[in-house]
Amino acid sequence: MSNQTETTTQSPADVVRGLYAALSTGDVPGVLARLAPEVIVDEPNQLPYGGVHQGREVFVQSILGAMMGYAEVTITAAEVFDGPAGVVGTLTGTLTAHTTGEEFPLTMVELHQVEDGLVVKIDVYTKNPDELAAFYARAEAGTR
Repeated sequence: MSNQTETTTQSPADVVRGLYAALSTGDVPGVLARLAPEVIVDEPNQLPYGGVHQGREVFVQSILGAMMGYAEVTITAAEVFDGPAGVVGTLTGTLTAHTTGEEFPLTMVELHQVEDGLVVKIDVYTKNPDELAAFYARAEAGTR
């Protein structure tokens, strides 16, 4: 009989998979549990929540709050790849504007840096940031 306790450590890719699973279900505490306290998130500048943001709470308020304030977010697919520069994640889904019901196809690629089981940095790239910014402007104005 052994008294040794097995510890399981998640791979960086598994950490990002857990983050995406939490995002997909709207589990904000689950999202926060996978982010470092001072996580840095760099979003395309064209977006209403664009720029560099630091901290879990800032991420929730400035990014998730803005995205969900304008539209319902539905993630339809998430893929994660481990690579030499970090973990690459792809997200696809649909944004549905609260004000107009307009739907917008969302495609994002993210480069994650994971340390000690937490995401410390996310660089976000969208397929069409200018069109996404225009969608948010229409959603805010209540027009199509």
